[in-house]
Amino acid sequence: MKTNWKALVLVGLLSSASTLAGFKLLSSGSDRDVIFKESPSESLARFTSAGAPAGAPGDFVYAAEATTPAVVHIKSTMTRSSRGGQGDIPDIFRDFFGDDFGGGSRGPQSSEASGSGVVISADGYIVTNNHVVEGAQELEVTLSNKSKFRAKVIGTDPSTDIAVIKIEAKNLPAVTFGSSDAVKVGEWVVAVGNPFNLESTVTAGIISAKGRGLGIIGQSQNRRGNATPTSATAGDVPLESFIQTDAVVNPGNSGGALVNLKGELIGINTAIASPTGSFAGYAFAVPSSIVKKVSGDLIKFGNVQRGYLGISLDELDSRKAEEYGVKVNDGVYVRDFTENSAAKAGGITKGDVIVKVDGLNTHSIPELQQSIGLHKPGDKVVVTVNRDGTEKDLNVTLRNRTGGSDVLKRDESAVVMSVLGAQFGNISDQEKQRLTRYKVEGGVKVLSIDGGKLARTGVEEGFIITKVNGKPVKSVKELEASLAGKSDSMVQFEGLYIDAPYDVYSFGFRF
Repeated sequence: MKTNWKALVLVGLLSSASTLAGFKLLSSGSDRDVIFKESPSESLARFTSAGAPAGAPGDFVYAAEATTPAVVHIKSTMTRSSRGGQGDIPDIFRDFFGDDFGGGSRGPQSSEASGSGVVISADGYIVTNNHVVEGAQELEVTLSNKSKFRAKVIGTDPSTDIAVIKIEAKNLPAVTFGSSDAVKVGEWVVAVGNPFNLESTVTAGIISAKGRGLGIIGQSQNRRGNATPTSATAGDVPLESFIQTDAVVNPGNSGGALVNLKGELIGINTAIASPTGSFAGYAFAVPSSIVKKVSGDLIKFGNVQRGYLGISLDELDSRKAEEYGVKVNDGVYVRDFTENSAAKAGGITKGDVIVKVDGLNTHSIPELQQSIGLHKPGDKVVVTVNRDGTEKDLNVTLRNRTGGSDVLKRDESAVVMSVLGAQFGNISDQEKQRLTRYKVEGGVKVLSIDGGKLARTGVEEGFIITKVNGKPVKSVKELEASLAGKSDSMVQFEGLYIDAPYDVYSFGFRF
């Protein structure tokens, strides 16, 4: 019987040393360096990522003691707008039955969710899952010593479900990054996190598989606690190459550490496969190689700089190899190219089978995406292709998702718009005509609200924003332009509801 994995996988929802080498990244807008601690590299052939010969037993106690101080508990507070189904209820009935009588309450509703995070630098940078912090107005971080801090979001990457937050603290115990590439199937690992709000919980298991592509990032399921809304950034392709483990993880483990027996980070726990919502033997973590790349870019640039080959792919097996008429049945088949394709410019042709990147074997699309996604635009990689039964090495210079080689700057207006927590649309011609009668030139309509700052104000679907900081806005583009560069600034909104145009509402908040 075949198992429908996509139906079982619940995304991220785990919500509700040796000599050390320094990995430096200049922090954007800061004169301080961010230091990631890294373990020395081990031979991938003879040793596990713990540095011991394959098959040698390990010590869970050391791994737990080395990791627990660097794993934190994250509590996120969200506000959502709720509209009762029966309209306003007389106070006399509320006295007897409460505010929920008649189909629900009206106005902003507050809720909380929890997850885990891992300290990656002594000055307060913490990596976690995007779905742990998505839509949160407030983030509270509790360290292993019970100290509590307010945190701010530095950057998020929905395409890998990774986020970086920061607290104002010094001399924190930071995790050491290990090599997820050196991890071997069957190797012992330890998961550290905060399942069900049980802080500093340690479980053990083995690596069950590597390079899992589950097709779960980018699915907007909008059910925090069971499934997590995670939408890939516009233009970005979800990057999935999960480490699978049978170490027990549950809701609340999201963003926690998966470490080898030396206490080195090899992954960030992100998802479970379960028919019930609780652990059923399968858990998945984002490899540390991806975590390090993404978190480093978020700190330095504010967004992720990913290199792209610009090709349309298909995985091979014996049947597809026969169908495509190729000589090998293991690798990634090149079906077509995108516009301004780096692969095409580098000499790759349709019908080639990519078998290696920089000398490392590539058996699947997730493995290829991981190998390429660890590079930035402008980087050169050696792509080995099998063409008519003969292997050929090609030098390819990667490009960004727009086909260029420049570093892509963060879209500040998009960042601010996401903080609002709503979807917007242009008003109809009929609505424009109606507003003109009341000397209102136009506006932008709130189509839906799912957390964010607008929900806290009590704004509901159908509200029309007419002015931002006293200036009229008549389209979504004008709204985006008016919010560009407003991070850390106070913004004042003015608007109304179409069925009560004389009642003008004004409110503001700091982004």
